[in-house]
Amino acid sequence: MSFLLSSYTCTGAEQIQKSDSTTLVNQLSPQEVTPPPLPEKLSFANEEVPMKNFDVQESLDRELLVNAYFHSQTFRYIKLAPRYFKIIEPILRENNIPEDFKYLALAESGFDPKVVSSAGAAGIWQFMKETGKQFGLEVNGEVDERFHVEKSTVAACKYLLSSYAKYKNWTTVAASYNAGIGGVDRQLQRQKVDNYYDLLLSDETNRYVFRILALKTILESPEKYGFHVDTQDLYPSIPVEIVKVSGPIPNLIDFAINNKTNYKLLKMFNPWLRDSLLKNEMKRTYEIKIPKGDYREY
Repeated sequence: MSFLLSSYTCTGAEQIQKSDSTTLVNQLSPQEVTPPPLPEKLSFANEEVPMKNFDVQESLDRELLVNAYFHSQTFRYIKLAPRYFKIIEPILRENNIPEDFKYLALAESGFDPKVVSSAGAAGIWQFMKETGKQFGLEVNGEVDERFHVEKSTVAACKYLLSSYAKYKNWTTVAASYNAGIGGVDRQLQRQKVDNYYDLLLSDETNRYVFRILALKTILESPEKYGFHVDTQDLYPSIPVEIVKVSGPIPNLIDFAINNKTNYKLLKMFNPWLRDSLLKNEMKRTYEIKIPKGDYREY
């Protein structure tokens, strides 16, 4: 007996069923999907991206495809961006860092101030423990300023400036944030080139700057990439009051209640507080954020 479809004879009932199935398939045809448009011109930190190079186009195209069609994640990035850009942008300006580096923070952490990588990098800027300490952050069991958005942004600026002093090129600086200054420097010398776009690095670092560029491209023109978000759908900045503390806090739950909030929100606004108390044996002064007024209503 032949099992080839062409030799199979359908009965009347089977013919009807087959016809109905064909109609159903036509009705449920796949969604129409088009590739995200590549920009003709693009820059990072006022440095031109060589968009005429085929390898540059294809690398950027890959990251645009990933981010333009990862709808849930990219929608969340768009919604969170105003909240964190409002914090990050002034600090970048104060430290003479190009504003495009806010997209590096997004690429690093997805704007999750509590995120910890499998390697142990933590916070918005994904500092490793020793690197964080090297650039002025307090890191211990009670206080970990890698999770402090403002202070970790200042530390990131210090890193970026030290890298720029060496390379005099912001795109290479961005690559060094992922691969390390030493790693990039060794490959620049070994491969006898002088810029990121001509450099072969690990697959992660080869994709890294292009991911930043893709996020910048989409977030600067979300509608062009199919993301339509009304202003009222963006996550607002929640007003806070600052409570300065120079001594110990025996119980952060009681501290939260005494300041008219709760432990959950205290930790949400101050993820750098890593324990349920603050011994503060060094008598340092800390600024603790407390949600202000009717903070739970937009």
